[in-house]
Amino acid sequence: MKQYKILTINFGSTSSKLAYYVNEECKLKTSLDHSVQELSVFGDVLEQDGYRRAAIEEFLKDNGLNFNEMDVVAARGGHTKPLEGGVYKIDENMLEQQASGLYGRHACDVGSKIAYKMAEGTNVLPVVVDPPVTDEFIEEARLSGHPELPRESRFHALNHRATGKRFAHDTGKKYEDLNLIVAHMGGGITVAAHRKGKMIDATNGIDGDGPFSTNRTGGLPVGSLVNLCFSGRYSHKEIKKMLNGEGGLTAYLKENDVRTVEEKAAEDSYFALCLEGMIYQTCKEIAAMGAVLEGNVDAVIITGGIANSKKITERMKERIGFVAPVIFYPGENEMDALALGALEVLKGNEPLKAVSV
Repeated sequence: MKQYKILTINFGSTSSKLAYYVNEECKLKTSLDHSVQELSVFGDVLEQDGYRRAAIEEFLKDNGLNFNEMDVVAARGGHTKPLEGGVYKIDENMLEQQASGLYGRHACDVGSKIAYKMAEGTNVLPVVVDPPVTDEFIEEARLSGHPELPRESRFHALNHRATGKRFAHDTGKKYEDLNLIVAHMGGGITVAAHRKGKMIDATNGIDGDGPFSTNRTGGLPVGSLVNLCFSGRYSHKEIKKMLNGEGGLTAYLKENDVRTVEEKAAEDSYFALCLEGMIYQTCKEIAAMGAVLEGNVDAVIITGGIANSKKITERMKERIGFVAPVIFYPGENEMDALALGALEVLKGNEPLKAVSV
């Protein structure tokens, strides 16, 4: 049996996760956390490419790995035109669409940019798997209240589907037979309704929708936001960074580490209020997705780094246990999903797709 070597890159807003696989088996992995102070020197997230690439090269060097010996480098990314789920080759067209910022901006776009650059001049195949612009929305989910402002599918599609499939496997069922509500809770928080294998509605975790998170505002009072935009106090770029990067707990508390927030919340009532507010908003969105699925929900699944917190998970059970059984998968399944998706292409079991012009 051929031994395929796979490098996976998963950049979150405040983390860099790297892993090395041989076929399905993860041989090595690491996760690096980045503070607000470290990232604040970059005006735009795409400017982090040198900073983030250095982490990849150090990981390879420290573990005696040669990038040129990889069969594929699979990155979580990126923000292009809406796409159906699947595995896509990273090419100039994809990078051009990402760089435009027209379809969203996130640290995962840096990952695909770096993967492409590292693969240049080698036989390594650079790909993304189930990018965050994966779009399986039902038509009524696209209506926002104004035709010039349609709701768009931008969320943690990779981890959402991977976690849904993991739950199905663990319960001896088929993902395509289940109705699930999945909440990814990390640097960004997104909530989606999964109906029979399709992610038919979700909160936009990039542009200001759904619950606030560690560094994103989520949905805001629209009138107040419009007034702020035209107040003359902020540039367009500053407003965008306020929504994604400097919002949420970072805006309220100048802190993006939930573990630190939890510690301080034990003694500081304002920290406690802001933490409870994040939980409150997330649970409210989960309950709303119950309406999308017309009350027919097999399970509510909470995943992402924040699901490691016992205090938060217990509080969420109290708030949303009435919707359906609440299941927790701390961390994320994204690294395995990236590797397995790429492996299916290498084996010829899945097509390698390309972003259209």
